[in-house]
Amino acid sequence: MARPPVYDDALRHRLLAETAEAIDSHGVDGFSLRAVTAAASTSTSAVYALFGSRDGLVAAVIDDAFASFGAAQHGAEADGLAALGWAYRDWALANPVRYRLMFGGALLACAPEDVPSSDGAMAPLIRTVTSLLPHAGEVDIRTRVLAIWAQVHGAVSLQLAGVMPDGTDWRIVFEAVVATIARDITHSTP
Repeated sequence: MARPPVYDDALRHRLLAETAEAIDSHGVDGFSLRAVTAAASTSTSAVYALFGSRDGLVAAVIDDAFASFGAAQHGAEADGLAALGWAYRDWALANPVRYRLMFGGALLACAPEDVPSSDGAMAPLIRTVTSLLPHAGEVDIRTRVLAIWAQVHGAVSLQLAGVMPDGTDWRIVFEAVVATIARDITHSTP
């Protein structure tokens, strides 16, 4: 009896990268599994062996993006709030396809338990805000975390979308965003 093929991590990573690109171009419902596997130089059987299903592949792609993003956030956490913002921006600019994948609605196609890395990706920001505001309640912490996230996410998303005129110095814009966050974090109300 023939042994089933063994699929390695290199193939897994190729499938994740090709799927991220395909979802970015065609959406979760519009990408072709056959086109993805052809681009990764494999067959659909590799998807089923490595990820269980097409949906499992989609969840793995999103989870992989959140894990990478979360690692960047964890790496910056010791350097404080501003470093988290800059790490967010740096990761997004280095990984625009994964960034759009995470925040472009594809996550809604997955069950939360299939994307476990999404839960921990913002943990460094939550811990940092909590340490800066030790007397704040849970609702205040959550509100501030979401407000900070919205500001950073908004600036990064605008830059990636290219909505401002040519010549916009996005680094200066982002410096202003980070400075505003730093100034506002200790105000008594969000």
